[in-house]
Amino acid sequence: MAYMTTLRGFNCDDLFKFNNMRLFPYPLALQYGIPFYLQYLAHWPEYFVVAEAPGGELMGYIMGKAEGSVAREEWHGHVTALSVAPEFRRLGLAAKLMEMLEEISERKGGFFVDLFVRVSNQVAVNMYKQLGYSVYRTVIEYYSASNGEPDEDAYDMRKALSRDTEKKSIIPLPHPVRPEDIE
Repeated sequence: MAYMTTLRGFNCDDLFKFNNMRLFPYPLALQYGIPFYLQYLAHWPEYFVVAEAPGGELMGYIMGKAEGSVAREEWHGHVTALSVAPEFRRLGLAAKLMEMLEEISERKGGFFVDLFVRVSNQVAVNMYKQLGYSVYRTVIEYYSASNGEPDEDAYDMRKALSRDTEKKSIIPLPHPVRPEDIE
């Protein structure tokens, strides 16, 4: 990373800085809603990290959680959102933020890390593949569309962690699933 970047935990004041980041085509509050972000901050603060430039400008963030069943070897880290402001892309920030989330998931005894990405977002799909993720399954119509467009499918991508010694968590499913089939 060319900039002197600080990676730190998210705090409530960051909600107001996000709106200036141009991370989304619409304000942050419309992305998920402020209560959603605050729920993540309250339940999984270690999984909510921002990248900050020397002048205090937010460069990007990652938000995730730990979930699943330990008994069924499905305890894992989940990436809920990863975003880097356009002017700070291609500096390795996304990879660094993903690495941090993976390390946290390792410490919490996760078997894998997963995320959902639009099938059409080939830039992101390719980046995740470069980071060691593979497509575990396709989820039909996972993303709701607006403007009368059809709903969009998602890839559920996974990366096995050291606890999954046999890499069972990343064996691809042979058929697509529907959102209601996801735990």
